Amino acid sequence: RKLLDGAKSVIVFLYNYFPEKPLSEIDNFIISKYAYGQDYHHVIKDKLYLMIKKISDLVGDINARPFVDSAPVLERSWAEKAGLGWIGKNASFIVPKKGSFFFIAEIITDLELNYDFPRNNDFCGNCTLCIDACPTQAIVAPRIVDARKCISYLTIELKDEIPEEFRGALNDRIFGCDICQDVCPWTRFSKAHSEPLFTPNADLKKMKKDDWEALTPDVFNSIFRKSAVKRAKYTGLMRNIRFVGTDKNT
Repeated sequence: RKLLDGAKSVIVFLYNYFPEKPLSEIDNFIISKYAYGQDYHHVIKDKLYLMIKKISDLVGDINARPFVDSAPVLERSWAEKAGLGWIGKNASFIVPKKGSFFFIAEIITDLELNYDFPRNNDFCGNCTLCIDACPTQAIVAPRIVDARKCISYLTIELKDEIPEEFRGALNDRIFGCDICQDVCPWTRFSKAHSEPLFTPNADLKKMKKDDWEALTPDVFNSIFRKSAVKRAKYTGLMRNIRFVGTDKNT
């Protein structure tokens, strides 16, 4: 209710971003799949506004706000409460028979909706593939990630230099990391998304290591003008490129 006066319901949405074909990772730098296309915050929020309008057309004026990873909303917990899946040992939200490559979004509204209490099963079982695969040992316990060790944090949120202890561990990753999701057995059920705005542009598809290393601010702004990669800024991305690039020379 601190986010919306009179809030009574949370409507949870999942939006698939699994690509039909991953960008080439052979002798190349790697960015996370969620950053292939346009910034998901804007793409999905626009769709949520349309959904709010459709709901209003059906039931009359409502008070509602859309959220996409941009406010203090416990998105995975709400998705779990909605019965959409469970939080895996890698702390990602896993959808049964669909995998974890989904954005989570919400509409919080003053519209009172009928709801039930779905039972969520945890299908991780004894599997520890995600924990074992993390090259920086960031998953310190099931569902507990030490952000200070996570490659996504190191390459996106960290503003200082990447600590030397992680040299050689990023494995050519310059923006984000999908390792703990890629190795998850549930990923085999992932299907390609159908959102054109999440498809990488032609210039990004052509990028090779030499292109990344020679990247200028103008080219960066051109390729990533509407991309989530801009969160790292040009200086942050070039810091990452230099850091992983020197791995081969040390």
